[in-house]
Amino acid sequence: MKSRKFAGLFAGSAALALVVGACGGGSSPTPAAEKPYIAIVSKGSQHQFWQAVQKGATDEAAAKGATITYEGPASESEVDKQLTMLKTAIDKNPAAICFAALDSKAATPLLEEAQSKNIPIVGFDSGVDSDIPVTTVSTDNVAAAGEAADQMAKAIGDAGKVAVIVHDQTSQTGQTRRDGFVNRMKEKHPNVEIVAIEYGAGDPVKSADLAKAIMTANPDLKGFFGANEGSAKGVLNALKETGKEKAIVAIGYDSGQQQIDAITSGVMLGAITQNPVGIGAKCVDAALDAIAGKKLDTNIDTGYYWYDAKNINDAKIQAVLYK
Repeated sequence: MKSRKFAGLFAGSAALALVVGACGGGSSPTPAAEKPYIAIVSKGSQHQFWQAVQKGATDEAAAKGATITYEGPASESEVDKQLTMLKTAIDKNPAAICFAALDSKAATPLLEEAQSKNIPIVGFDSGVDSDIPVTTVSTDNVAAAGEAADQMAKAIGDAGKVAVIVHDQTSQTGQTRRDGFVNRMKEKHPNVEIVAIEYGAGDPVKSADLAKAIMTANPDLKGFFGANEGSAKGVLNALKETGKEKAIVAIGYDSGQQQIDAITSGVMLGAITQNPVGIGAKCVDAALDAIAGKKLDTNIDTGYYWYDAKNINDAKIQAVLYK
């Protein structure tokens, strides 16, 4: 089984404070006035994934002597609210901004404004379809979703109908996870038919309703792929509500307690876990490098693992699961 090594492992629960002032661990702390200020605008705040990203950013800022703010809309469907947060961040004239776009195109005018003010932008998790960001810190979502497709095909005998529930079609994570899964099926598993691709905004309730409608329309459905934490929760809820747990193969993305429990009990085959704490830490590091004028790679890959009941208790997997 292929897996990717992470640049760093983490432990601990996510921090919830939105504003963090942190000083470095040297012999003498950096005066507050001299600390570089980094504004971080996330895609959301409701899922455990984003809370883990926040923890990584918070801890790294404390270690490196930076001040950060971290915020995101309550729901990943609230594009306008995220854009307001981004505008507010720009108006504060931070030394850098870390940004995970809900809608890449809608954010472009604001990113151009930041660029005009010489504020470097670091993309994280979901990149921006623009050359404005100095780098993007993220999982290789195409490769990770491709592995999910391989695992699905193997589980259903390399033939049959499957469906995909994605969080959105405007962010790069939504697009790349969808396309990574779909294209891998077309290339390597031509007897697997993808009968539906639906978008549930990362909301478990909406995603569950979509999954139930798909099952009604396709009574011979063999599998579901939920492309983020909320989508996967929706799939699990739909299977439970329809009495089809273990009858239909479920594969998810990210972790969270519900997915961990479902994999342990055999209700979910497995999932892709990212390195959210590592994403948060590396976006702070990249922002500090940009502030210092250092040249950055276009992409910073933070890695992923496939995990299932066979390896979920391995130390390297436990280190990158968030609950």
